[in-house]
Amino acid sequence: MYAVTLKKDGSISYNGKKVESDALNFLSFQITLEEGYTLRSFFEMLDTYALFVKLNDFFPTFKAQYSACPKHGCICDTIDSLEFGKTVEMMGFPDKRLEIYTSFLGVHNNETLEIKSLQMDKFLDLPLKLGNLKHVVFGDRVDIFEFDTVITLFEFIEGIAWQLGFHVTPEQCELRG
Repeated sequence: MYAVTLKKDGSISYNGKKVESDALNFLSFQITLEEGYTLRSFFEMLDTYALFVKLNDFFPTFKAQYSACPKHGCICDTIDSLEFGKTVEMMGFPDKRLEIYTSFLGVHNNETLEIKSLQMDKFLDLPLKLGNLKHVVFGDRVDIFEFDTVITLFEFIEGIAWQLGFHVTPEQCELRG
């Protein structure tokens, strides 16, 4: 599989060279993240490759929220890093089905936690890492199997957009931990 590296400055590197123009050709490529990559890097990527903004109708709103944040120091004490991963969940009796979805969570002391109750200025500058694929069998969250996996550029962009779609809570209503 072809691979690209997402750089912390918002650029994309393919075969060691910066992608200068149309990056849509790389949406199906596997990604790796440069050390120090953050959600801010993600928004800088959207600025660098403007066509990516057209992939999700909510990106203009997210970019406005991003622009309103301070230029640095957007972290909180309750989260050490952010993790983007995948889950495969087998559902059981009486309906048999398989769900495959992405997740974008906070990590604190090796425990994952939801970030949807936090404003963007609380996690924009936290390190962002790629997680493993979690396999849940018949809803048994006690025995979750983890595997190495491939995450494509499209999955990454759309998965973050999906999660940010839950970040519409006014600051006055933000849950305090």
